[in-house]
Parts: sequence; C-alpha cells; structure tokens
Amino acid sequence: MNSARYSLAIIITAALTLSACSKRDETPAAASEASSEAATPGDPVASAESAAPKSISAAATVISMDADGKMSELRKGTNGWTCMPDNPTTPGPDPMCMDGNALAWANAWMGHKPPPTDAPGVMYMLSGGTDASNTDPYATKPTEGSDWIKTGPHLMIVGSAAILKGHPAGQQPDTSAPYVMWQGTPYAHLMVPVG
Repeated sequence: MNSARYSLAIIITAALTLSACSKRDETPAAASEASSEAATPGDPVASAESAAPKSISAAATVISMDADGKMSELRKGTNGWTCMPDNPTTPGPDPMCMDGNALAWANAWMGHKPPPTDAPGVMYMLSGGTDASNTDPYATKPTEGSDWIKTGPHLMIVGSAAILKGHPAGQQPDTSAPYVMWQGTPYAHLMVPVG
C-alpha cells in the first residue's frame, strides 16, 4: 500500500471509529431523535452541532452563510473543526462539520477555485444530506424529471483523487454504499454512509 493510500486509510478508520465511539450508547432511534431535535430551524448552533459527534461539534467553530454567500461566525471554536447549520433552501437536513483540510476544500468549491488535491479532509453529515445533483457541483435544484438525492448519515472524504478509485458514481447513486459525488469535476469526493 503506498503512503497516500495508507494515510487515507488511517483518516477513514479514525473518522469511522470516532463516529462509532461517540454513538456507542445511543440506539439508532435515539440518535435519529437527537439529530432531528437538534436540527431545529430556529437554532442554527444546535443544527450545526447535529452534524458530528458531540466530542467534535461541541468545541467546533460554528459559521453560517446568508443568501448572498456571506459567511458569519456564530460561535468561536477551540478544536480546529468548523460546523454549519442546515441549508434552508434544500428539502432535507444537511448540516455539516469539517476539519481544516475539508474547510479549505469547501472554500475552494464555494469560491469556484481549484481545491487542494493532496490534503485529504473529513466532513461529517450525521443528520444526512439532500443534494440537487450527484454530477453537477453547482446545481441548485434537480434537473427536470429527476429528484433530490437523499443520503442518510454519512462522512465525506475530500481532497484526494486516490480514494475515489473503484467506487461507483453516476446520476442516481446507491446511497446505502460508498459512492463518488461530482465525478469528473475538481470537486469529486467520496460519500461514505455510516450508522
């Protein structure tokens, strides 16, 4: 195994282990209830915190983006992670928490700039996600005849082309197994269901 793949394997293993450990005392129903209660539209900090294990989200910086794309800090964090609340323009919950490498990747995507390609990052979306397209990183609604892609609780591994090899992609992915989102674009990344 080459060093890049070994590093990615360590990142994924650590992220999955952390996720499992933080939820070890929760039943699936309790975890789902906690996420839906925390992701209330009236409390953006609680919504943002619902994206990751409390061991990460409780000490994370919380930021929010307005309709014009302007970011504002709702809470200063201490652990290097950044969380965002649910995006009200999508039909399902989609708060997220990301490490520093994933934040750099997300900033590149939002700014239509080339993302880092050799700095793997991890994003948690434990409340799930709803995307307009699995092929177009800038779609704001599904194309005619398509529907929103709903993914349950998952991790995203970004910033590495090597990790994408061997995983399926396409317009209508099987969201119950790992798949590539936005394949063929600079923002291709791996979606990994958890729970």
